[in-house]
Amino acid sequence: MSSMPDEQRHKDGGVLAKPYRALSIGIVSVVFLIAFEATAVGTAMPVAARELDGVPLYAFAFSAYFTTSLFGMVLSGQWADRRGPMGPLAGGIGGFAAGLLLAGTAGAMWQFILGRAVQGLGGGLVIVALYVVVSRAYPEALRPSILAAFAASWVIPSVIGPLIAGTVTEHAGWRWVFLGIPALVAVPLALALPAIRRAAAGPLDPGAPAEAFDRRRIRLALGISLGAGLLQYAGQDLRWLSLLPALLGAAVLVPAVLGLLPRGTYRAARGLPSVVLLRGVAAGSFVAAESFVPLMLVTERGLSPTLAGLSLAAGGATWALGSYVQSRPRMEPHRGKLVAIGMVLVAAAIAAVPSVLADAVPVWIVAAAWGVGCLGMGVVIASTSVLLLRLSPPADAGANSAALQISDGLANVVLLAAGGAAFAALGGGTAGGHGAGAETAGSHPAAFTAVFLPMAAVALLGAWIGTRLRAPR
Repeated sequence: MSSMPDEQRHKDGGVLAKPYRALSIGIVSVVFLIAFEATAVGTAMPVAARELDGVPLYAFAFSAYFTTSLFGMVLSGQWADRRGPMGPLAGGIGGFAAGLLLAGTAGAMWQFILGRAVQGLGGGLVIVALYVVVSRAYPEALRPSILAAFAASWVIPSVIGPLIAGTVTEHAGWRWVFLGIPALVAVPLALALPAIRRAAAGPLDPGAPAEAFDRRRIRLALGISLGAGLLQYAGQDLRWLSLLPALLGAAVLVPAVLGLLPRGTYRAARGLPSVVLLRGVAAGSFVAAESFVPLMLVTERGLSPTLAGLSLAAGGATWALGSYVQSRPRMEPHRGKLVAIGMVLVAAAIAAVPSVLADAVPVWIVAAAWGVGCLGMGVVIASTSVLLLRLSPPADAGANSAALQISDGLANVVLLAAGGAAFAALGGGTAGGHGAGAETAGSHPAAFTAVFLPMAAVALLGAWIGTRLRAPR
């Protein structure tokens, strides 16, 4: 079934008008589930890592998700372009839930990391399929609004997610944070799938012969995942022998990336290549920094998991605000400048966070700084999504959305690997500062500084890339 007729679309004034209501509520519910998982799991992660004796492998718990999601993104792009987004969306939600169950029952850190990898595969399938749904089911004038709604769906999870996760972790154990979330899967499935089947299911041209999957792109996607995994392993195992997997990973990764991203991405060519590159720079620097914030607050300032998670809670509201600001029609002529300002805010926020390593600096500085950074991210992430769909013909929406998400996920893996290596090299694996049961001798504040300041510099580079988003004439 193809998407709704254009004339019907343009009659309706918003994403909650009758023709779009069920679809909008359904897909925003899917994003809500992903948001709740991200905020809740991030709060429980430091406790899980310590209980499983896996603090030195802490970065793996995040990067494993992004590594496998890279393959899921490419697979989802081809699947959705050829047969519609229904299949990858349903399969992705199922994989996402299975990964949570595997992580929640883990008896060792590597089993926990495996669960995160399965979850990442499902997440990669879901996120690209959602972009294809937006491309097919909504006219261009409504796309900024539905993407702003995606951002708004992070607000409630960002506020209640850390509180719920912290409370559950402290009173029932961290495992229930993972095992409880799959119960939410039924709601997005019930709401989203029937509406997608009506509005955006099936190939764009049902009468055309079914196009086979591009095996070359699938092989390149496997190359990206394998190469990224090898680089992450090398970054965490700081020995001379680790140069071998690092070199092998780079040899596999580089040609795969060049084959899957738009030509000129690595040099920030104007238009679509810069849009794709900026997404990676913004998401990678922000996620790599955010991953270490709860661990720093728990180990260096002695906060409980609940309070450490709540320090990031205000970010959900400001992220939604930034996304709302970019969706206003009057902002459209200034989108490039708005994105550049957003990246400056992100860089400033990341640079401010390690100031709380000094006991004289109040910990609320983290919450304030992260609110500012999330405001910038709301502008940047939504804007890159809008620009990506604007620059993509309908038949290429899946492939280009996959490229955007590959840039996002790959940057997360690479920058987490770099940050994790710096963290481990400076003794961060034994960081234990003031936390309960930790030894003061294990405190290594410099390990956290070595993560945050380089990520701030990467984010600042994104401000320049933001000046190159307009397509060449």
